[in-house]
Amino acid sequence: MASAVEELQKDLEEVKVLLEKATRKRVRDALIAEKSRIETEVKNKTQQKSPRKAELDNEKPAAVVAPITTGYTVKISNYGWDQSDKFVKIYITLTGVQHVPTENVQVHFTERSFDLLVKNLNGKNYSMIVNNLLKPISVEGSSKKVKTDTVIILCRKKAENTRWDYLTQVEKECKEKEKPSYDTETDPSEGLMNVLKKIYEDGDDDMKRTINKAWVQSREKQAKGETEF
Repeated sequence: MASAVEELQKDLEEVKVLLEKATRKRVRDALIAEKSRIETEVKNKTQQKSPRKAELDNEKPAAVVAPITTGYTVKISNYGWDQSDKFVKIYITLTGVQHVPTENVQVHFTERSFDLLVKNLNGKNYSMIVNNLLKPISVEGSSKKVKTDTVIILCRKKAENTRWDYLTQVEKECKEKEKPSYDTETDPSEGLMNVLKKIYEDGDDDMKRTINKAWVQSREKQAKGETEF
């Protein structure tokens, strides 16, 4: 394979031939400029100490720049909590969290929320945002603690000696929706009828026949009781 210098010399010879044949001034000027450029390039390459060294230099890989490790953010969803007379305590398990710099564990409090961010723990960031706390907390009195494999969020109750049945208002509303409603002003038999109606609607043919039979028998007993009375 011809070297780069040889290729340039061939280009130079061809430019010289074209220059001898050219008659237009603009064309000759362009060829003269190209001839000068090629001659300079040939001179520079021939002055290099070793053509092989130049080839090796060209083959050197680009410098590897270590990437800045920012990691991706993991949303924390698993936690536990309990309370004392003064604090609501949230426990988050994060393996090795005690080894990260103190400034990498950040907690921001508002009266009804907190936001935890742990930066660069094993190449990842960890985030936990809890909004709509069940009751107001003291921002100034709240804090965090880092223990072995655990971060503890300490939310200072604004109203001490009060019990929190739930951590957030949303959790409270969800639990209350799951509870069966009892209306003391409603006829108890109406609730039973609603249950039977739903069973009838969802049941198969045998279930519907059984309910119909029970209903007829119940009505017959009521009719007899009214007649006998």
